[in-house]
Amino acid sequence: MNLFEKLAQERILPVLVIENAADAVPLAKALLAGGLSFAEVTFRTAAAEESIRQIAKELPDVIVGAGTVVNTTQADAAVAAGAKFLVSPGLNPAVVKRAIELNVPIFPGCITPTEIEAAMALGITAVKFFPAQQAGGVDFIKACSGPYPDLKFVPTGGVSTENLAQYLALDCVLACGGSWMAPPNLITAQDWDGITQLCKEACASKI
Repeated sequence: MNLFEKLAQERILPVLVIENAADAVPLAKALLAGGLSFAEVTFRTAAAEESIRQIAKELPDVIVGAGTVVNTTQADAAVAAGAKFLVSPGLNPAVVKRAIELNVPIFPGCITPTEIEAAMALGITAVKFFPAQQAGGVDFIKACSGPYPDLKFVPTGGVSTENLAQYLALDCVLACGGSWMAPPNLITAQDWDGITQLCKEACASKI
């Protein structure tokens, strides 16, 4: 089973903003306890690279990737640290090409047909739809997916337990990304039980 197939089964991609690398492993364990095995660690903090390295080393059951990858330097660092996939907020052809060279799946951010077609021309089969809710949400994805029946979307931004099922009801949606099940305030407070509970609620709301 490849990464896309695993993500299609799990349907939820937690987006993690980790300020302290010492929190990485306990946080990933909390995700696992809540039923989630994917972890997208965003390159928004100085702790991102080391967090990915620790999760990849200590928790082989967690499929860890790097988010907010906006240049090839970050892509190289993330993969060297153990990232199994990359996610970008926008479509950067240089980053996509580098991911392909590294043989690592990448989900570039797209919100227009022009960006989608540019991504497809680079060989991309699944894109991050970001910011999902602000860009038109479920209705926009329905309308936009029609001309691209083989493309999958990973809506991220404004997704929550309240609207998760609406997104996942679309055949074109591979999974949904978001930080609502592991918000930064709970990570900072090291409230691992609270995060596990939110993950369980997210899993329950998929149905």
